[in-house]
Amino acid sequence: MGKDLFEQSPAARAVYEKADALLGYSISKICFEGPESELTRTLYAQTAIFVTSMAALASFRAKAGDFQPALTAGLSLGEFTALVAAEAISFEEALKLIKVRAEAMESAAQQNPGTMASIMGLDAEACKNVAQEAGCEVANLNTPEQTVLSGTKETIESACRIAELKGAKRAMPLKVGGAFHSSLMKPAQDRLEAVLKETPINAPQCIFIPNVTAQKVSDPDAIRDLLARQLTSSVQWVATMAAVKAEGLSVCLEIGPGKVLKGLAKKCQPELQVVNIGTMADLVAFEAQIASSK
Repeated sequence: MGKDLFEQSPAARAVYEKADALLGYSISKICFEGPESELTRTLYAQTAIFVTSMAALASFRAKAGDFQPALTAGLSLGEFTALVAAEAISFEEALKLIKVRAEAMESAAQQNPGTMASIMGLDAEACKNVAQEAGCEVANLNTPEQTVLSGTKETIESACRIAELKGAKRAMPLKVGGAFHSSLMKPAQDRLEAVLKETPINAPQCIFIPNVTAQKVSDPDAIRDLLARQLTSSVQWVATMAAVKAEGLSVCLEIGPGKVLKGLAKKCQPELQVVNIGTMADLVAFEAQIASSK
């Protein structure tokens, strides 16, 4: 993850080197070499994704010049990248928060074991009913037909059975480290909330749409509250994509590894154009697209 950025972009290399120095261990080595068992641990996965996302943004800005977004939003962990891009939080402070967040979530998952499942083919209301019947919670409203549920292993197994009986196309348990975005993460929320109180946060320099409400917010104290509450709240991604569209935007950049958000956007707001910026190949393709449009 991100090795091509590190090797080909001085701006990206600087991000990885700064992260390694701040963390006191080599997150760059874990990103580039693994092992997979370490890279997929909550403790390292969150840091690796954030640092790689910021390296991708730095590479893009090095080529695009003085790039300033009109709006930022991020799914779950991605909110931190969004807030750094919006100049509300510094890279250094965001990295500290993510380290605490990851440690707290891993600890909460050990304290309150749980898992998650993806439900396909049922609308949000039907999924809420499934969760209520099974005793679990709605974690992510990803698309009009994809919702993720979170809870104990037993309640998630029950939810999958109930969802299939209600006509779900697929009810699939996920390979995750815990019951994220549910009340089982309350210990992690409390820990992150305490650290956020001491974290410098500024008003974003552009529109920022948070996961919890999907309504733009600029007050630093409100942002602190929402970042903490996100750990135990549903991610309102369908509503977030609607908010993006309502602002009159037509082109979005997905900054960071993978293309998950592009797929979700296509199902939420098909007319939105999403460009991936996660690898050097993505950057080359984007440059070529810009050049051909001139």
